[in-house]
Amino acid sequence: MQKLDLPGLRQARPQDHRQLADITAEAFRDDPLNRWIFGPPRAILSAFRTLAPAYLKTGLCYLSGDQGATMWTGPGQSVGLTFALQMRFLAGMWRHASPGAMTRIQQIGRQMADHHPESPHFYLFTIGTRATARGQGIGRALIQPMLDVADQRDLPVYLENSNPANHGFYAAHGFEKTGDFNAGGTGPVVSPMLRAPRRA
Repeated sequence: MQKLDLPGLRQARPQDHRQLADITAEAFRDDPLNRWIFGPPRAILSAFRTLAPAYLKTGLCYLSGDQGATMWTGPGQSVGLTFALQMRFLAGMWRHASPGAMTRIQQIGRQMADHHPESPHFYLFTIGTRATARGQGIGRALIQPMLDVADQRDLPVYLENSNPANHGFYAAHGFEKTGDFNAGGTGPVVSPMLRAPRRA
């Protein structure tokens, strides 16, 4: 799928991988699922510094200045880690993550795959802002252009919400819960959400 020009947002370039990762890691610093999987904030940062280059290569990544970032995949797109990124990810987990992180990653990965829609859709992997930019409408500016594209293409949008505090934001943009699942053990509840396309 070709890259999309979204009004008000700058498409992230390969050289923006650290900025994309750092904004996202700051946004997800206190996310219940990420804290459960990875542990300390340094491990969350390490994970996103590995995932951001993969999404930049295959997905759809955008920045709002230095304040907000979002990572998506479009219909038919999938993101995988190269061998080099896999090694970097494992090294980061070994150095920074809580014990058992790789087991938790594999477990939640299987659960997410089981709930992921099989029909064509846009997938919102991450959206977030720096702590100092919250409450300024940047989240809406980040999400709305892609929702408009999905509507134009008559496609749904899917995400997994791992923070109950964000439910209202997603609901206000037309997302509805399709069910809940527990991440496992002492892990938090994750809520898959789907937004049907809106027709003009």
